[in-house]
Amino acid sequence: MSCGPLLVAKPGPRARELVSLALSCKIRVDRVGTADLDRLAPDHRGIVLETADDTASSGIISLEAFFETIADRRNALVLLLDEITDPHNYGAILRSCDQFNVDLVVSRRWRSAKNAPIIAQTSAGASAWVKCAEESNLARAVELLKENNFWVYGAEMDGNKVYNLKLNGRVAIIMGGEAGLSRLLREHCDDIAAIPTQGRIDSLNVSVAAGILLYEVKRQWECNRNA
Repeated sequence: MSCGPLLVAKPGPRARELVSLALSCKIRVDRVGTADLDRLAPDHRGIVLETADDTASSGIISLEAFFETIADRRNALVLLLDEITDPHNYGAILRSCDQFNVDLVVSRRWRSAKNAPIIAQTSAGASAWVKCAEESNLARAVELLKENNFWVYGAEMDGNKVYNLKLNGRVAIIMGGEAGLSRLLREHCDDIAAIPTQGRIDSLNVSVAAGILLYEVKRQWECNRNA
């Protein structure tokens, strides 16, 4: 993806940091008015980077290529998204994946969110960093993960409390859409993880649930490292 220029309307510490980074990467910086950015990106927060999406699939890798990159690693974390079609949820999930250093996000090739601008915005730019794979058959993807020593956990309300599960080594978590996990994917899971809740609403938003589960995996890894 080619970049430039960086358009800056509001001065401040964050803007100065981004300007410095842009100049170090030889990206042109232009000072513009707020109205100019309003026309380009209504939610701009004073800074916009213009890009040309000439390598839109550069962040997509195959599962086979991914397995090669983790060949010598004991721990790895993969998130599978089963029919997450809302781009706001998808973007929010990618933001959590970036923060918890998820190694790969796997989604259905034909039944996942596709609105790139909304995904980029709600992910706060994380969509440019998180490695993704698109598979036409998620059940087959789960089989490949198991063949490569991953334990696979589905996320459902009727599962075992997540903090009682031993989330060690290579872990894959499947998040379902509004209808939950598909029957076939549930059958492929090694266990089902649930987040205990006490509220009056019957479930968490999928992006919130994903963040909680990813945190719990990393918490257990850290505890095991320090044990």
